Parts: sequence; structure tokens; C-alpha cells
Amino acid sequence: MVKLKKAFAVLIYFLLINSCNIDFLGFFYSNDLDDRLGERNTFHFISQDELTLSLGDEYSFIVLADTHIEDGNTFGFEKIKDVIDADSNIKFAVVLGDITQYGSEQDIVKFIEVAKSFGVPCYPVIGNHDVYFNNWSVWKEYIGSTSYRIDGDGTSLFILDSANSFFGKEQLDWLQTEIAGTEGRVFVFTHTSLFIDGPADIQQLTDTRERARIVSILRNKCDIMFMGHAHKHFENETGNVKYISIEDFRSKNKYCLVSVTNNDVNHEFITVQ
Repeated sequence: MVKLKKAFAVLIYFLLINSCNIDFLGFFYSNDLDDRLGERNTFHFISQDELTLSLGDEYSFIVLADTHIEDGNTFGFEKIKDVIDADSNIKFAVVLGDITQYGSEQDIVKFIEVAKSFGVPCYPVIGNHDVYFNNWSVWKEYIGSTSYRIDGDGTSLFILDSANSFFGKEQLDWLQTEIAGTEGRVFVFTHTSLFIDGPADIQQLTDTRERARIVSILRNKCDIMFMGHAHKHFENETGNVKYISIEDFRSKNKYCLVSVTNNDVNHEFITVQ
């Protein structure tokens, strides 16, 4: 019995130190992936024009993760507008999930208000916190699809739903079909990391077979896959694809600036001042 109690205590400890601001009650009231995939190609926040981008030969974009907007507090997310205003080469931004802390209507509306001020498209990725307390209904009403594709000037972007820590066969079948026909640059964005930063880290996909499959799908077809959720920055590379996990914006105020040219893709991490 003593050993069992110790094992349970260790489990809780690792959950707490590795958690993405886990709210256990909210976690058990999240919703099902199939419900969300049923809304593919339903858009409210993103306009149809923003599904096709004019990028040119050289462009930049911003990626950030885990803003965790809470009770209207954006934790500096609105400062991204100043970054975009100062650099005309930035064509779009992506937020890698856990945009809100609890998926509340107030905080989804606040995200939309701030993102609309950027002057360039801002593509939201759904995270586990965004579906807490079954608040998928709020996302569905105000944002819509959680898995979609954007194209422009030889570049394709894929937004994937991993809010339940898995992708599901249907979504991976869709990705495999869509990505097979792409030419040029490909960037993929999701919330849950495919990899871990160390043996104590639990913030990853629940099914490693899915990781193997997505690595196979992206091999030699994708430039970078961006992920959040772990609140850490670490990078992996396999199959000529970079996999980059990004620190949480809420506490670090960091974003990733990606610069694309005909010959190369570079990225750097910058702290918002």
C-alpha cells in the first residue's frame, strides 16, 4: 500500500510539473475530435479571402503558442500588432493552440478582437484548453473549422487539430491526400508536440503510431512542423523536416519569426518588448 501511495504521488508530481496549466475538471469536460472534424471548411473568423494568400518570392510570418488568454487578460498578445506594423514582410501569423485558458466566450471574443487588429491573417490552432468544459461550442460559433489548409504563391499551410492529443485516422488520411499534391513550401501547425524534451516530459501525442505515420507523411514534403503545448522550446529533425516546439507566450512573451526566400527558410526567436 505504501509503494502504491508513493507511485501515485510521483504521478501527480510529474503531471503538475509538466502540465500545460492543467485544470483536471475542465479536462474531463472536453469534447470529441469527430465533432470538430465534422465542421471542416466552416469559417467565421477567417474570411474566404484569407484562405488564399499573396506572399511573393520572399516573405515572413510569425508563430506563437499558448497565449492562455484569461478573463480578458491577453498577457501581451496585442503587442504582436506592433511587430507586424514594423515589418511589411510579415504576411500572416499563427497561434498554436491554448489560445484561451478555459475556452470561454469572453476570451475567444478577446482573441478575435486582438487578432483582427493585426492587419494580416491570424490563423488559430485549437488546443486542449480551448475545448475545456465542452467549450468547443464557443469555438464553433465564433471561429469554426479546426483543421484546414491555406495556399498562396507556392506555399501551403496545414492547420491540424490535436486538442485531444491525437489526430485520428480521418484527419491523417486527409493530410496525406492533400499534401501529396503540393509543390513548393509546406508548413504544418498543431498544438500537441510529436516529441518530448526528456524522460519526465508527458506533453506529447498519446499514440506513438500516429507520430510514426505523420513523420512518414511529411517526409521530404514539409519544411517545418510547428507545435506548442509543452511550454518549452526544443527542436528535432527527421526526414528532412524540422519539428519545432515553441515556448508559451503567456509567460515568456516569445514568438518565432520565420523568413522564407527562394533558397532557404530561417527562423529566430524574439521576445516582445
